[in-house]
Amino acid sequence: MTERQPSWPVTPPPGSPPYGIGGHGRPPSGLFPGHSHPIYREPHPITAAAVMSGFGATLLWLALFGGLAHDLASYAWWTIVASVTAWAMALVLTVLGDRGVAVGIALASGLGLSIAVAFVGARWITTYDWPLW
Repeated sequence: MTERQPSWPVTPPPGSPPYGIGGHGRPPSGLFPGHSHPIYREPHPITAAAVMSGFGATLLWLALFGGLAHDLASYAWWTIVASVTAWAMALVLTVLGDRGVAVGIALASGLGLSIAVAFVGARWITTYDWPLW
């Protein structure tokens, strides 16, 4: 539909400067200029399902390596090995694969390594003996 133009002249209300369609409105202040810059969209957005799948797979990975341990020192070393290999895989996935899975891997391996460090630190504090040597 087309808008019908009034037959009488449209004048702005008193005190407002003539601006815009029909001579009404205020000029923009420049504080919010609109979209004067390009808007970039992520071509492969990270989803929660991908993050959780990487997190779950890494928890399983750390549990399998932790199951090889027979004492605290071997548990700590196996956890370090599992975390380093998981971080290497996260780097590969960041460059070539799904970055959501890489985020899940990094989160879970960091959490698993933190738990191992907490156990080693607690043993070191209580016995005054560094358990990894």
